[in-house]
Formats: sequence, structure tokens, C-alpha cells
Amino acid sequence: MFVESSKNGKFARSGVLSVRGFNVTTPTFMPDGTRGAVKSLTPEMVQSTGVSVVLANTYHLHLMPGEDVVAKLGGLHAFTGQSLPLLTDSGGFQVFSLSHINKITEDGVTFKDPRTGDTVFLSPEKSIQIQMKLGGDMMVAFDDVVSLDKQGRERTLEAFERTHRWLERSIAEFNRLTEGMSDAEKPLLFGVVQGGLDKKLRKKSLEIVQNSSVGGIAIGGLSVGESTAEMHDMLEFLAPLYDDSPRPRFLLGVGDPRDLRKAIECGIDMLDCVLPTRNARHGSVWVTGEKKFNLKSDVHSMVNETIDPKCDCYTCKTGFSRGFLRHQFKVGEPLAGTMASIHNIRYLQRICEDSRTN
Repeated sequence: MFVESSKNGKFARSGVLSVRGFNVTTPTFMPDGTRGAVKSLTPEMVQSTGVSVVLANTYHLHLMPGEDVVAKLGGLHAFTGQSLPLLTDSGGFQVFSLSHINKITEDGVTFKDPRTGDTVFLSPEKSIQIQMKLGGDMMVAFDDVVSLDKQGRERTLEAFERTHRWLERSIAEFNRLTEGMSDAEKPLLFGVVQGGLDKKLRKKSLEIVQNSSVGGIAIGGLSVGESTAEMHDMLEFLAPLYDDSPRPRFLLGVGDPRDLRKAIECGIDMLDCVLPTRNARHGSVWVTGEKKFNLKSDVHSMVNETIDPKCDCYTCKTGFSRGFLRHQFKVGEPLAGTMASIHNIRYLQRICEDSRTN
């Protein structure tokens, strides 16, 4: 259940999402714990940034170690040591972006495991089964994802239609596997809105998802090759079309600060992305004023101030200097990526926190 607590603009809002005993204040940014961990960070480090939900990746965990192993080791919370609520994605985006040899049919997607070469099959039913075994608190229906480059746009209608047929199958499997559970025990299922940059398809897709029985609305198929202006235009188009049902709105795979602010302004409650930690491991950090610089640059070698003197993250409050962090990056010390990741996640989370009061 999502309860809106205040409006912070024409469409922006604050609220509280209650799921399986957890209360999540929104808007919120969710770092990606792709294989069960936010790369190079302990659960305590993640929590120190103010994060209230962590995303785990169905595709990667299915390939290794497998959902049966995770289930036998107590489910995702016990397996990862994470006490925060966990959201599992469907695996659809990874099949689209990582599996170069795949075949999409009405039944599902067949692809090659890039590590072993084994043939793997994912369907709407299989995705839901994997997510249920993993034991996340929130999950996502399986969808057909296409890029928004020229070739991908030609398949927009096909993917749109298939996504909604797969949504019906995802919901049916979810209902079958949760039959007999109380509302307090059930995970929350997000249905995915697709349609590329076609506004008629996007509107129709949103209507279909909002008229279904899913507990959350996910906006997919953005940040996959379109321009920033095109993404923002679509977010603005969708903003007045959301209904008043008590459901959270989740924008998948978006984590640039500019896009985060625009999404919140347009009524989005939850966002996830690998960008802050991936950038951090390469030395790229955000600072006050939406500026960005690279800690590996020689200009930081003698700088004794922190990444951002105005930042309240562990890295900056503890006093790690830019000169120290540059040195650690240069000698290949993993601590540098860890400290930069903490800073970048906190930067995005602070945007979310500030939006709740402004």
C-alpha cells in the first residue's frame, strides 16, 4: 500500500510505501545490488547513505548461484545480509542488453549464458517463479524491452503488444504462487509500462497496467538509447496520466542526477540504476551544483579537501581528501571505489530527501 503524504509541486509527491512489514519513505533512489551486493559495499555502508531499498538482479542471480541455492540459504535477506527491503527486477532488461544471442517468441526468451554458453529460457512464468524463490519484497513483471535506437524503434509496437500479453501471464503466475498468503505476506508486483517514444502507445500501456491488479506501476523502456530531451518529454507526458490508486511509481534504470530530479518532478516515487557505483569505481563523482569531476585527474593530487565539503556522506564527513582518494585510485586500491560509491549514492539519496520538503 502506498500512501501519499504531500504534494511537492504540480506532480511531485512524497509518500510512504508499506510492504511486508517495511515502511519506505519516497521519493527514493535504489542502488543496484546486481548479484546480491551493492558492489564493494557492506550492507551497513549502503544503509549509511540513507538508502531504504536495494535492488537485486533476477537474471544474474538465476545464472549464478541459482535461485534454489539462494532459497536454501534462507532467501535474499539472509543470503545477502541485507535488512532493508529488497526489490528484484524481472531479468527482461538484462536479456535485452547482455545476451547477444537470443530468440524472442511468444513463449519467452531463449539465450546463451555468456559465462558457460548454456542455453537458458526465461518466460513470464519462469521470471515470477525465480523472483518468488529469491524471496524479494517487491518484484517486476516480465516485459519485452527494445532499444530506442533506429533499429529498436522499429520493433516498438511488437514489444508493446507482447509486454501486455506477458503481463497477464505474470499476474496469473503471481496469483497462483501467492494464493493463501495474507496481504502482509505478499510481495508487491510491479507491472511495466512500455511503448518507446510513441505517446499513443505509452498512454494505452499505462491505462492497461493501471487497470490491472498489480500493486505498483513501473515505467520501463527509457534510458535505452534515446536523448535526455526525449526521456524528459515522455516523463512530462505521463505525469498527468497517473491515476489516484494507492500504488508507487517506479522508473527503471535511471540514475543521472538531472534525470532523477526530472522524474521526481513528474511524479515518480522510486528509481534504480548502476550509474552512481559504476561511475564511482572509475573515479567519477558528483558534487554540489550538479557538477562532476574525476578523482583520477592529476589536478587532485595535492588537494587536501574532501570530495564535497557540503556533503554529509561517510567519505566526506570522515575527511578522506581528494589527494588521498586519487592516490588510492592510481595504485589500484579498491577502497577508493568504495569511498566514491558511498558519496555518489548519498548524493542521489539527498536529492530525494530534499525533494520531500521543497
